[in-house]
Amino acid sequence: MEFFIDSADIEAIKELNAFLPIDGVTTNPTIITKSGRQPEEVLEELTEVLSEDQKIFAQVIATDYEGILAEAHEIASLRGGKNVLVKIPVSREGLKAIPVLKAEGTGVLATGIYSADQAFWAAKAGADYLAPYVNRMCNYGDGVGQVVELVDTLALYGLDAKVCAASFKNVDQVHQLLAAGTPAVTVAPDVIRAMVDHPGTAIAVDEFTANWQKAYGRTTLRA
Repeated sequence: MEFFIDSADIEAIKELNAFLPIDGVTTNPTIITKSGRQPEEVLEELTEVLSEDQKIFAQVIATDYEGILAEAHEIASLRGGKNVLVKIPVSREGLKAIPVLKAEGTGVLATGIYSADQAFWAAKAGADYLAPYVNRMCNYGDGVGQVVELVDTLALYGLDAKVCAASFKNVDQVHQLLAAGTPAVTVAPDVIRAMVDHPGTAIAVDEFTANWQKAYGRTTLRA
């Protein structure tokens, strides 16, 4: 199971990557623009912050077939191409470009997925990852249920594409998909923090420390 940070906030990525076994980072045009920085700077820093074993996902901006291919080639050249994948929206032009990029050996994540049908065609085209927008899909029905169904459908037909669920609003959505065996998720820093920082744990640790200090006059194992 792979767990990615969905962010272009370098400081947040450093913070979480320092204590969690993160598998990489996903970005998109909106996330990068919200960082307030130039895209080249963000992507360059990601290559410095993450190890070569951690994956970087960056998305094309072009919407036409030739433009998608040109930008995909530029993205794929980052870090010598090692563990760098290109995000391609599941438009007609994007679906046309995916098999070409795969034939060239470029890793692809199909993004902007709002239905299992779109994901099916992206998988057939050769995408390595499929990114259904869970919370946005919930606006049109049972987004979580559709993603679970998608995972089962891919297995039924022996398609190799890996679901990387995205667009989470809360911890419960992530929890449900983890419990259902979703192969990968990409989650924003605030939701990741909410998964880790349970208030009950802080209370328990404070109690342990207070009791130890009361009994032994110190807050360490040895004096």
